[in-house]
Amino acid sequence: MTMTDTTTIDLTGLAPKVTHGSPFTADVAVVGLGYVGLPTAGALAANLDVIGVDVSAHRLQAIRLGEFDLLPAEKAAVQRSLYDGQLVLTDDLSQVACAAAVIVCVPTPVDEHLTPDLTAITAACNEVVRHARIGQTLILTSTSYIGSSRDLLVAPLAARGLAVGTDVHVAFSPERIDPGNTTHPQNTVPRVLGGATPSCAEAARAVIGSVAPSVHVVDNLETAELTKLYENSFRAVNIALANELASVCTPFDIDVNSVIAAAATKPFGFMKFTPGPGVGGHCIPCDPHYLLWQLRRSRAQAPLIDQAMRSIADRPHQIADTVRCELHRLGIPADRARVHVLGVAYKPGGEDARETPAIDIMSDLRSHGIDVSYDDPHVPELALRSSAVLKATPVELDEPDVVLMHTWHPDFDDLDLGPVNVLVDASYRAPIGDSVVRP
Repeated sequence: MTMTDTTTIDLTGLAPKVTHGSPFTADVAVVGLGYVGLPTAGALAANLDVIGVDVSAHRLQAIRLGEFDLLPAEKAAVQRSLYDGQLVLTDDLSQVACAAAVIVCVPTPVDEHLTPDLTAITAACNEVVRHARIGQTLILTSTSYIGSSRDLLVAPLAARGLAVGTDVHVAFSPERIDPGNTTHPQNTVPRVLGGATPSCAEAARAVIGSVAPSVHVVDNLETAELTKLYENSFRAVNIALANELASVCTPFDIDVNSVIAAAATKPFGFMKFTPGPGVGGHCIPCDPHYLLWQLRRSRAQAPLIDQAMRSIADRPHQIADTVRCELHRLGIPADRARVHVLGVAYKPGGEDARETPAIDIMSDLRSHGIDVSYDDPHVPELALRSSAVLKATPVELDEPDVVLMHTWHPDFDDLDLGPVNVLVDASYRAPIGDSVVRP
């Protein structure tokens, strides 16, 4: 039987191999098998017995069928571990009691009011605490507010009568997986870790160290939690600055890419960030809001981060404004205008459309009566803010009035743009020409 064949087999009923001399029947349970949890489970299963837990039966079936978006090496590791029985899938959260260590990797999004949505992380931690056993190491990796590890794990465990640092160990080690990034796979990226006690940190280091080249241990849980929030706030501020630089370049007829490339020759004091249509995923658009939300509750401020997040939130509407301005310049009224968007995933080459700025851009254009279509070889359909669902529709490029290049997939490298009226290049990848407009 080939590896490909095995991906269609339901492996849920298989039990993990018993670890000799341990009261547990698996080494690690990974709770949440999304863009972080699944590659983590696959990496751990190279040397350990792993239980992969996800409450979505649909997600589990997709994993068994090989229908998930990971880097080729990560996907192969997951499929191989399923075939070998090193990774076992289940939607039964009580199975975390079978593992010596539990890693929580669930989403921590924000709602439409940019308020942290703690539903998934609270539910997952409640179940982990409920089924916790003496001798376990519990590691939270999901980005959350400062103090979340104590609130969601340490305090409830103590309420159950389990002494943290003696009976069980608790740590926070923020994930550092960049979906689709082939330059920095997770086994080459150092990890940060903070424990509730020194013994907690040491117990968790043994687990995290099995998938990371090195582990940087900090003094406590809160330091590790703020480290993650700072990392993504740093990125948010610099992405906002790169987008602003692009807008600054436009009236001077300067190529923003030339400016950034020139600045990047400086070997110190500069880090390269590039402009685009906005940011997507559950990191940059979401994580800094956990810090801002917490600061507001304590009547404190972080004005630079706050302004960066406002700028990021406004970026898709700036792109939509540019498209509408071009339609106006062409003399085409909104109710007769046609706009075609190329690429809607938030990263080139990927199928991940979570929080993609294309949603806000296309929703904005449609709210003005503009006929909007899109093409993306990796995203067959996309739900907009109005609950409307659009399906990918390849069209002849001379049909729309304006083409918006949102995400330049590798599939578009040989694309002949032809005689388009206007190409609004929000990817900043298209060759500069008479019909090309950059926001």
